[in-house]
Amino acid sequence: MSPGSAPKLSDQALLGSGLDGPELERLAAVAREAAQAGAAVLRRHVGQLGEVREKGSAGNLVTAADLAAEAAVLEVLKQQTPGFPVLAEEGGQRDGEGSLRWVVDPLDGTTNFAHGYPFYGTSVGLTWEALPLLGAIAVPAFDELFWAAPGLGAWRNDQALRVSRCQQLADALLVTGFAYDRIERQDNNYAEFAWFTHRSHGVRRAGAAAVDLAYVASGQLDGYWERGLSPWDLVAGVVLVEQAGGVVCAYDGSPLDLASGRLIACAPALRHPLIEGLAACRPLPGASYGAPELDPPAQGNP
Repeated sequence: MSPGSAPKLSDQALLGSGLDGPELERLAAVAREAAQAGAAVLRRHVGQLGEVREKGSAGNLVTAADLAAEAAVLEVLKQQTPGFPVLAEEGGQRDGEGSLRWVVDPLDGTTNFAHGYPFYGTSVGLTWEALPLLGAIAVPAFDELFWAAPGLGAWRNDQALRVSRCQQLADALLVTGFAYDRIERQDNNYAEFAWFTHRSHGVRRAGAAAVDLAYVASGQLDGYWERGLSPWDLVAGVVLVEQAGGVVCAYDGSPLDLASGRLIACAPALRHPLIEGLAACRPLPGASYGAPELDPPAQGNP
């Protein structure tokens, strides 16, 4: 199968959903409205964080801004699509009927936001039967609204998006991230980061998966990989990359499963180099970066 020849997940979702053009456009507009509502709340909370606390694993932060932005997003979705179920990061889940479900990250990049670093956003995606269908990502610090849907294209504000034309890894600017459980796992992406850094123009680590995907869709970044992600990190960004002409797949090149938390998203020509590079990597010994408890048994890692 040639790069990019697999059916797009979002195209499959549209076909399965049976949505007609006007309804698809309406739902894309709802996603944009909801993402903008969340971003407007984030703007109001800049510099006024209040309580910042950890949830779950170390470094996984939640702020008053996360909760307020989620409430604003959910209110839009409730008003515009009252029967749709919702999965939202901060616990704003709502049961509903049918196979369409909103998937919401009200503040992707919470750690950045808490430190005053402007790389964060609100992501609102719609799935059909767990396949990404459409979505919007608002990046308030840069006044950017990304959105995409099958047949409607991929957009940043009023600019149509296209992934980069990068043809080889040596010319690529890549991006990745490190999951919150990296402190507890030997499979922590450190080896992959080093491997690709030495074979590309560089690897960035910006700290907001949805925004990373949006910039792959825009062609400013050539490729992205990461593990340990949640569906709300991925849905809208996956649709953006696909509808901008990019490739999205699992680490081994098979179709992406949102539940796996691992993906590659890139310009078509980089699909095989990224798959091959990830397959070549083995976790680094924990002792090499001060975590000897993560070292494998003596007979372990090949």
